Amino acid sequence: MIPDNICQCSTGFVMTFSLLISFGLILFAYLLGSIPTGYLVALVLKGIDIREYGSGSTGATNVLRTVGKGAALTVLLIDMLKGILAVASVKLFFIYGGGEILPIQWQDWLIAIASLLAVLGHSKSIWLKFSGGKSAAISLGILLTMNPFLGLGTLGVFVIVLSISKIVSLSSISAAIAVNILMWLLQPTAPYIVFAIIAASYVIIRHRSNIDRILSGKEPRIGQTA
Repeated sequence: MIPDNICQCSTGFVMTFSLLISFGLILFAYLLGSIPTGYLVALVLKGIDIREYGSGSTGATNVLRTVGKGAALTVLLIDMLKGILAVASVKLFFIYGGGEILPIQWQDWLIAIASLLAVLGHSKSIWLKFSGGKSAAISLGILLTMNPFLGLGTLGVFVIVLSISKIVSLSSISAAIAVNILMWLLQPTAPYIVFAIIAASYVIIRHRSNIDRILSGKEPRIGQTA
C-alpha cells in the first residue's frame, strides 16, 4: 500500500500544478488584452498619444475620429482578435490534452475568468499605466468565440442601433445589455451568465461619460468630432 502521507503529497502537487496552469491561462488572457492596439497604431501612423485626443480612449471609435478609417478598422479587428485568442487559448488547451491535467468541469469557468481578465486588460492595460479602451471590440471577439450565434446576435443589435442613432457608444451600450438576454437563451450555464453580467456591467460603466453626453445631447455621431 502507498503510505497516506505520500498520497496526500501527490494530491497536493497535482492541485498546485493545476492551479498554476489555470493562473497561467488567466494571466495570458490579461496580458493579451493589455496589448494597446489603438495607442500603438496612433503612435506609429501619426506620432501621437491617442489618450491626449478626443475621448482619451485607445479604442477604435476614438482612433476613427483622430487618425482615420483605415487605422480604426485595424484597431477594431486586432482588438476583436485579442478576445478570440483569449477564449481560444483555453478551449485549445482542453482540446489538446488539458482535460487530462485539469478537471473538465473547470473549462467553462476558466473561459469566463480568462475572458473577464482580457476585458479588464484591454481597458486597464499594464503597458499604459492601467488606461485603455472601453472593451466593446474585445468583448465581441470573446462572444464570437464562446458561441458564434451569441456574437452575431450581439453584433446585430449593435449594427441596428448604430444605423438608427449613428452613435457608437449608444450602440455598444445596447449590445452590452442584449448580451445578457442572448446568453440566457443561447448559453445558459452559470460561468457564462456570470461573465455576461459582469462584462456587460463593466462595459456600461466604462461608457458612463458617454451616457452623460447622450442624455445631454452632446455625444458625437459618426462623422462628427468628439
